Amino acid sequence: MRRTTVQSLVYYRFDNLLSCAGLAHGLFTRLGGYSQAPWASLNTGGTVGDDSRAVDANHALVCQAIGFRIEDIACPHQVHSAAVDIVDERDKGRVRPQTDALVTATPGVLLMLRFADCVPILFCDPLRRVAGLAHAGWRGTVAGVARATVQAMESTFGCHPSDILAGIGPAIGPCCYAVGEDVVQAVHQAFPDASRLLRSQANGRWHLDLWAANRDQLTRAGVRQVEVAGMCTACHTEEWFSHRAERGKTGRCGALIGMRDAND
Repeated sequence: MRRTTVQSLVYYRFDNLLSCAGLAHGLFTRLGGYSQAPWASLNTGGTVGDDSRAVDANHALVCQAIGFRIEDIACPHQVHSAAVDIVDERDKGRVRPQTDALVTATPGVLLMLRFADCVPILFCDPLRRVAGLAHAGWRGTVAGVARATVQAMESTFGCHPSDILAGIGPAIGPCCYAVGEDVVQAVHQAFPDASRLLRSQANGRWHLDLWAANRDQLTRAGVRQVEVAGMCTACHTEEWFSHRAERGKTGRCGALIGMRDAND
């Protein structure tokens, strides 16, 4: 990934997605915004208790950094599902209910989601100019949200999985993501090779590798080019919000992707 600084903002971009002509994307850190502690400072989450004026100002900052307007945003109300919605010009400024992934082939629409340990997954088909964005916590991962996003791109826009480029963004890593027996059982039911994704700890607990689980899901769906950030949000709260490490009182980082309008 490439780290970019624009004035006080810091965000990352995937090397493989930078090859997509006309694509804008960014995984924004917590740095450079208007929010005060405990949401300091680039909080993009509007439901975590932060001042709405600060959140709106932060939205404007991230949009401007990648060449869009705040009015261009289409986003989901994330519920840890595998639901995928197709959006277009009519969805600008709207929130899709009960959804955890969005796909668009409409230039000028900016897809956005928020994360603070869950995995943001970015997609682009450079041949058909289709962009996608998915939110994968453990529930979304075992439900198959990454696979469902690829299938939506394929069935709606004729994308071939082998043409799709994907990036797995910063999220809580296997170093820190301790899970209970309910999650362990769910992972075993969802993945035939679950033993590779679960790490036994000396204290008897299990740690889950969300990065590997989503990468494997994408490769099984036929995606050949997957870039993994490998950044643990819980280990690096100096740059990222982490719900787990900060005991639930924190902000949300923004993940954004969209095809630029041909006139831009």
